[in-house]
Amino acid sequence: MSWNKMKRRDFLKALSTSIIAGGIVPAKVLAEIARKSPDSSLKEYDNHIKDYLQKIQSFDSPHAEDVYLDQSDFLLLKSSTVRFKRLQRTVGYGHFHLLSFDDAVKIARNYSKVGAFSSQEIDFLEKIFYGDPVVYGFLGEKPVKNLTDRIKKREVVKIPHTGNFLYKGGPLETYRKIKRDIGDQVILTSGLRSVIKQFLLFLNKAYLNAGNLSLASRSLAPPGYSFHGVSDFDVGQVGFGGANFTGRFINTDVYKQLKELGYLRLRYPRANLLGVRFEPWHIKIQTT
Repeated sequence: MSWNKMKRRDFLKALSTSIIAGGIVPAKVLAEIARKSPDSSLKEYDNHIKDYLQKIQSFDSPHAEDVYLDQSDFLLLKSSTVRFKRLQRTVGYGHFHLLSFDDAVKIARNYSKVGAFSSQEIDFLEKIFYGDPVVYGFLGEKPVKNLTDRIKKREVVKIPHTGNFLYKGGPLETYRKIKRDIGDQVILTSGLRSVIKQFLLFLNKAYLNAGNLSLASRSLAPPGYSFHGVSDFDVGQVGFGGANFTGRFINTDVYKQLKELGYLRLRYPRANLLGVRFEPWHIKIQTT
């Protein structure tokens, strides 16, 4: 690993530690990095901050220091992504949102049109789940700690006309309140996601971008790191389609009312330091 990459990793590690500890004070972060690498100036790491924010602003473009999978892992990424897509078609899109890792492996093995996950694919998926995403730039928390965690179906409810599920309690109550306050023009665009669902979303994004894990993680949390797995959900404007997941969403009536009514306790606000793009559609649910 080059010295520049080592310094960049130190920078991300210190930034991540500061986030988890609560709150970001860039000067303190830079001072900690300077302590670890005393021959490096604070000005250099101030440039890292500026570079970081520029990457987040241009989240869907490749950047010079992005981390890519090597060729062997890219082939496993491709085969796993294709298998996940076959699995989703086999079990149905709704059920796929709730599918556990163990059940996914079992179903794939029992259905020839899906095909069993190879031992190499399983190793690759474990490496993605348990690896440190700070290496490629994602700095968020990990609410789902175990690859084999299950979603208990008695604890969730399917939301009519959306194909999505929400956990009972805070998530469901918040969504129902939003519907009462805003009306039929607001819709649930993405609810509860199992680890398997997050795997498909994240891996597919990386696959479409030549194995670029950094680019994928600027738009989608890695498996285990998505709060869709425990509480959060996305909303949109009826009839707005895929634009609900773009910056254009802030121009909709739904967004304006969400903001006016105080619902925008965003998980990923503008210029956040978690390695993720601004997501004005993502409703953060406070969990204990």
